[in-house]
Amino acid sequence: MALHDIANEAGTDETLLRFRDDEPHDEPAVTLESFLGQSNATAVRIEAGEDARALLVHLDRIALIEIGFPTFRDGRGYSAARVLREAGYTGELRAEGDVLVDQLPLMRRCGFDSFAPAAAIDAAVLDRALTRYQNVYQSAADGRAPVWKLRHG
Repeated sequence: MALHDIANEAGTDETLLRFRDDEPHDEPAVTLESFLGQSNATAVRIEAGEDARALLVHLDRIALIEIGFPTFRDGRGYSAARVLREAGYTGELRAEGDVLVDQLPLMRRCGFDSFAPAAAIDAAVLDRALTRYQNVYQSAADGRAPVWKLRHG
């Protein structure tokens, strides 16, 4: 899947990094509380600490789930992403906020395929981060076989 680097349509310095071949979803994401209280939204935002499992019965009608990262040290979004992907969510899953370049490979393994980092990410640094390691050591939502399984079957 190719990386699509799309400038933010609002004209800001933010960049949207996408690892999807479909068109970006242009509907703004509503809060989880708002989403659960209405029937027509197709994009929702989950904040740190909110339970992604509340969306499981609605996954078939959601095109974009944005997960907020208030600080790079807050890992709750990783768990939310994996819960959603393991439940069968195939739509766009975006990490937004304090997302660092060295976190992107791990976020991709958890199921994120779109990123809206608060700070710009250098393309060459991103490429090195994404191609640095050929093998992985544990199972994750991306379905890659761990190196131990490649060695021992």
